[in-house]
Amino acid sequence: MLEAAGIGAGEERVYRFLVGVRETDAALIADRLSMEVAQVQRELASLHDKGLVGPVAGSAAGGAVRYVPVAPDTALRPLLLRGHEALESARRGVEQLTEEYRAGGRRHDAGQLVEVISGASVIRQRLRHMAYGARELRWFCKAGHVAMPADDNDEEWELLARGVRYEAVYERALLEEPGMVDNVARSIRAGERARATGTLPVRLAIADGAMAICPLMPGGPGDSLGEPTAAVVRGSSLLDALIALFESQWAAASPLHVTDSGELADLGGPRSGANVADDERYLLSLVVAGVADKAIASQLGVSQRTVQRRIQVLMQRAGAATRTQMVWQAARQGWLS
Repeated sequence: MLEAAGIGAGEERVYRFLVGVRETDAALIADRLSMEVAQVQRELASLHDKGLVGPVAGSAAGGAVRYVPVAPDTALRPLLLRGHEALESARRGVEQLTEEYRAGGRRHDAGQLVEVISGASVIRQRLRHMAYGARELRWFCKAGHVAMPADDNDEEWELLARGVRYEAVYERALLEEPGMVDNVARSIRAGERARATGTLPVRLAIADGAMAICPLMPGGPGDSLGEPTAAVVRGSSLLDALIALFESQWAAASPLHVTDSGELADLGGPRSGANVADDERYLLSLVVAGVADKAIASQLGVSQRTVQRRIQVLMQRAGAATRTQMVWQAARQGWLS
């Protein structure tokens, strides 16, 4: 029973007996458990080293050393914690060895780079397994579903709470489906980074930049094509292309956020430029025209650092990582009109 805490069978017998009698010596334990005294002394010494028993102060002066057990919750908790850490370390080691094994196989067999799986339940199971082993997940979420309806993605809340990074691009038609707005708002509040776009080219899930799952045929109930199929893509130029596709769609999509009233904002496609002040619009026009920061500062009568700070604010509002992305978002959202 206590093997998970690193306690052997003989040690457990001795410790359990001590817990029952509270205080005794090796000779009495040996007599009651039908063990050799020398063996009991070895078990007691091992239990003492592990912090499960201790000698009674002054007991040796009158003869045999008497022992008392340490409270189980106090003694065993650290051992169980160390055991858990050891198991977790072993799990990570197995995963690393497995990936090295697969990588070696892929180098010798190109057929292992892409695995085709069939059936909604099989695809769903593979998606779950991939999610639980990931530190970062990126998704293309198209309208309709192949194997995983949005309201069935219950593991996302647990993984977000663990600190797994989620990035999702939603097709606007999907956001119009019943319940999706509330679902996405809940995800964003839990830590998901979300964006919306008009249409997505494919459904896609990428884990840690090391694996992707991409449905190939829709399939599903009522579909004449039969069961859905998907490709599991591992480290290769094809995976690099899928990652690049995600990054380009992410850069072009509109950021989604939850307002103070709890509503999901930025669902309406390109926005009017009414929420951009005139001076910000003028600044944007100069950036679009390719005017250098120093020249913009001269035009506006401010420092170059102020110009850079204002541009950074506009980039954050647009959800852009670069000025090129900001200009793209400004054009899409009507900030210059």
